[in-house]
Amino acid sequence: MPRYLPLARPWFGLVGALALLGVVLQVVATAVHSSPYSIFASTGSRVANVFAFFTILSNLVVGIAYVLLTIDPERDSRAMRILLLDAVVAIAVTGIVYNLVLAQTANPQGLHEVANVLCHMITPLFAVLGWLLFGPRGLVDRDVVLLSAVYPLAWLAFTLVRGAVIDWYPYPFVDVVAHGYARVAINCLVVAVLFVGLGFGALALDRRLPGLAAG
Repeated sequence: MPRYLPLARPWFGLVGALALLGVVLQVVATAVHSSPYSIFASTGSRVANVFAFFTILSNLVVGIAYVLLTIDPERDSRAMRILLLDAVVAIAVTGIVYNLVLAQTANPQGLHEVANVLCHMITPLFAVLGWLLFGPRGLVDRDVVLLSAVYPLAWLAFTLVRGAVIDWYPYPFVDVVAHGYARVAINCLVVAVLFVGLGFGALALDRRLPGLAAG
């Protein structure tokens, strides 16, 4: 048994549970209280719109990836490598962008605030820390880094197209109506560079840090 396995498995399980709990709480809060999704009249439309947020999708990716690692910490496949790197990098981007850029304008209340803390602070911290401590190692290469960028690029494309159709955007930095396409394009480029840069940073760390080796 690899020496990190006894500690890795419960940590992966904790992270997966926190990520999924944050998503569930956000869905419940949105179903019960319309704000801040008042543009959507029905409960169903408000709940569906929760999954337009990069934060929620990234917490879901973390939840799925870390639950799979809890079941089998030595799991290895190309799909798993991409999923895990997406989980770690996307949740890191979520934490960085929210706490440095978006937190100043956010004012969640009640259950929204609990979900907010889980999704933007606790899960990003625990997920990234878990990867730094335990890995698994040997799962990141250049192709995995580049393929992992498909997820955020697809989200950006979907968000901009959907926003143009319904005149609503999940975050101020992609709001074309408020900022225009030129500014939003620059904002998206910054996020894309951050994502890919963190991916290559993860590649460099993966080769140097100790942890659970890939099976």
